[in-house]
Amino acid sequence: MANKTKPPCIVWFRDDLRLSDHPALHFATSRDAPVVCVYVLDEQSAALRPPRWRPLGGAARWWLAQSLRALQTDMARLGGTLLLRRGAAADAILKLVRETGADCVAWNDIAMAPHRAVSDELVRALDDIGVPSRIFRGDLLAEPSTIRNKQGHGLRVFTPFWNRVRGGGDPPSPLPRPKRLRGTTGLASDALESWHLEPRHPDWAEGLRATCTTGETAAQGRLADFLDGDIAGYASGRDRPDRDRTSRLSPHLRFGEISPRQVWHAARFAADNQPALAGDIEKFLSELGWREFCRHLLHDVPDIATRNLQSSFDAFPWRHDTAALRAWQRGRTGYPVVDAGMRQLWQTGTMHNRVRMVVASFLVKHLLLDWREGEAWFWDTLVDADAGSNPANWQWVAGSGADAAPYFRIFNPILQGEKFDPDGDYVRRWVPELAHLPAKLIHQPWTATPIELASAGVKLGQTYPEPIVEHGQARQRALAAYAKTRD
Repeated sequence: MANKTKPPCIVWFRDDLRLSDHPALHFATSRDAPVVCVYVLDEQSAALRPPRWRPLGGAARWWLAQSLRALQTDMARLGGTLLLRRGAAADAILKLVRETGADCVAWNDIAMAPHRAVSDELVRALDDIGVPSRIFRGDLLAEPSTIRNKQGHGLRVFTPFWNRVRGGGDPPSPLPRPKRLRGTTGLASDALESWHLEPRHPDWAEGLRATCTTGETAAQGRLADFLDGDIAGYASGRDRPDRDRTSRLSPHLRFGEISPRQVWHAARFAADNQPALAGDIEKFLSELGWREFCRHLLHDVPDIATRNLQSSFDAFPWRHDTAALRAWQRGRTGYPVVDAGMRQLWQTGTMHNRVRMVVASFLVKHLLLDWREGEAWFWDTLVDADAGSNPANWQWVAGSGADAAPYFRIFNPILQGEKFDPDGDYVRRWVPELAHLPAKLIHQPWTATPIELASAGVKLGQTYPEPIVEHGQARQRALAAYAKTRD
């Protein structure tokens, strides 16, 4: 009988929209007391305002809405409820404490400076009213404080970083999902639709709805399918945008529908059971390691989305060309593999990893446009836009970041297309006006004869644009600009 009156524990959900391997939820359900689960849409805390932080982009907001719906459904099946509240997290949760009489608040840490500032504010507020807070790890494979050099700084080169993480051994085993949730009744919750996370006028999310499956169940299913079959040939096949050889787990990881240690342990189990796939699985785990590397960078450099990690790039002579930027954004550069990637992004909220590098290099080096312009566009249009990976990857391509590709490494979009989309299937899917060109011409249609263009129904400059820059000239211009930063 005593358990029926035991005060509840509040579990604050953040970028961890799952039930399994959720340390805070595991703690709360182990107390044999009611659990109040809440997600707070926090756009008001001082630490989460520009320039320290920025709101989610449009595509990520859409994914968040779907993920919250999926979590609400999953909780309902276990007898629980996910409350939705809006406002500064400390204010919203303190109000919920007063409403419920909760005797503890639990949440999972997010190793980002703004998030930790919000967390610290809540801890102080709870201390003032005598309610204990319980904070758990689980957002990363290794805490940033454990991967330091002799000077106490984070590592800026990936390979030694990843060796250090791996040298620390396996992360803790994932925690099971609760068998049931004892919730409470009579608590107010916002209607998800009132948050306007999804587009209305115009509704540009049709392509996202057609290609994206959100939620914890989808994440677990995708991981299982990938490790059961698609992982074969991953080490080489992952660079082929014309093939489905990538895990597609990044948005699930971004919103915590699956945890890094769940992915780690599932991959290690698969490697033990399928020794022939060990090389592919090791390559896959290194990609999980790159996500970790970017998040550690973000921990050390909170302004990584706006500041060059290498200060020599502060003097780089970026161009300002609105027309060129617009052509790149809309997939109208005249370079088919670049345009295919940008159109895939616009329609589906994602883009193949190899093509991300190609289109980023094109913007920065062929067009000499600031990497921050591209990063901002990706932030708004990617469903997996991550505060660490997105700017770190852009800086890597630009040459201004950690462990960065040298600036003079300039991707040739023609050769990249011919190498990684040799039959032109990727371009045909996303640039259908070129679909009838033969593979030998599809990555450089301007070399086709008038008869070849006519037979394919292509009119350069009309149905498909001429290249907005010539590759050789653009390369020389980029190298000359780079040389100025080295003088």
